[in-house]
Amino acid sequence: MLPNWFTQRTASAVSRREVLKLGAASVLGMSLPECIAAAAGKTKAAAKNVLVIYEQGGLSHMDTWDPKPEAYIDNRTPFKPIATRVPGMQFSELMPKTAMIADKLAVVRSMHHARGGADAHPNGTQYALSGAHPAAGALTMPDIGSIVSHVIGTECKYLPPYVMVPGNHEQAAETRTGFLPASTKVFKTGGRNVADPTWKLDGLIPRSENQGDRFGDRHGLRDALDRQQTNSSTSLSDVQGMDRFYDQAFDMLMSPKVSEAFDLKRESQKVRDAYGAGHRGACYLVGRKLIEAGVRFVTVDTRWPLLNDTPKGGNLNWDHHDHIYAKGTCELPGATGAGAGRYGIGHWVMMGSVDHAFAALINDLDQRGLLAETLVCFVSEFGRTPKINKAQGRDHWTHAYSIAFAGAGVRGGQVIGRTDREGGYVLDTPYTPEDYASTIYEKLGIDRAKPIYTSSNRPVFFGHLGEPIPGVM
Repeated sequence: MLPNWFTQRTASAVSRREVLKLGAASVLGMSLPECIAAAAGKTKAAAKNVLVIYEQGGLSHMDTWDPKPEAYIDNRTPFKPIATRVPGMQFSELMPKTAMIADKLAVVRSMHHARGGADAHPNGTQYALSGAHPAAGALTMPDIGSIVSHVIGTECKYLPPYVMVPGNHEQAAETRTGFLPASTKVFKTGGRNVADPTWKLDGLIPRSENQGDRFGDRHGLRDALDRQQTNSSTSLSDVQGMDRFYDQAFDMLMSPKVSEAFDLKRESQKVRDAYGAGHRGACYLVGRKLIEAGVRFVTVDTRWPLLNDTPKGGNLNWDHHDHIYAKGTCELPGATGAGAGRYGIGHWVMMGSVDHAFAALINDLDQRGLLAETLVCFVSEFGRTPKINKAQGRDHWTHAYSIAFAGAGVRGGQVIGRTDREGGYVLDTPYTPEDYASTIYEKLGIDRAKPIYTSSNRPVFFGHLGEPIPGVM
């Protein structure tokens, strides 16, 4: 059955109203192709690329994007609200640099999960990456990045269309291709500490014995094997999917531009300093470099590594069940162990580095002319409880949390939606991860009324359970 928002019409069946729409559009100076697109209900792509900053673990919204100074004192954050560049728009004092780019941001404070489940990190991560509730249907839905890769591909031949930086912790295993071919699988850069000067992508450098004529011969052998597969029982879609996968791999190994896209030594010290010292800033900067190289969909999925200067910091994500406001490690007396391996949210390796890196990223993209065509999304899988628990932490909370957008025509300087005085529940204009996904598809100009197909030629609609967030569009 078609989704209820789906309008059944074709290019050959244009209504009288649409003819009038064409006439009005032509008066406004639109070209014929733009007029036809308008008549067909299609929107011009505002975004060329997407850069998702995925801060995994359930970032506390009342300590960042949605400060609650009037919350009950026993549950109130110690961090005060601060003014931003936009009058009346406030962030937490943990975000002074981000406050200075508020005029470029649309903050959605009314995110929530409309149904139960997806309240743990694995399924919550899958929900955030796919925009489809893990229990919503019989099929496992692919990541948004995989669908984008499949539907519109990429203009950058020498890099995969969907890249995750670094994608090497346990929740990064929740990426999915679902029923799509292997060529849509996310490429994970890896890298325990991307800021380490010795970091490089060994997997993208061909072994010496496979270079030159031998490498070319192997590429030719693959073509011969393809012809045999085409004559076998292997489905045409599977062969085509693997063709695309191997072609990507070949282009990656042969192009000298690949190493440039990941080489932070090519960046000036001024740029490196702007992003901030350490792993997170380096990851964000690699994200910008990949967008600059033309990668269609990039996800920066950062977790600060355990280093000599972060003792007990073996799991530095945002899952602050214990001592969320500790000045150092959260492993203090009274901790339950659920928050082990973390530092308090106000520490540099937590919000300090995020504030530094995110503000630098937005400014850098803007100064390079990339922000106008890049949709930047700052997301987490859920928020934290409005009530502080007995271990002085905050637990998982799906009833209200915040995300932010920038670039690709997003009107900055606005807050979308509202939560109650405790930050516990959405009061108006509620949005879900399905709406978030639909916003991305719409920004890229992807027609959500057209299904994608499984290997058995079964049509599957995507993005139909949500609607684009109007304030972001």
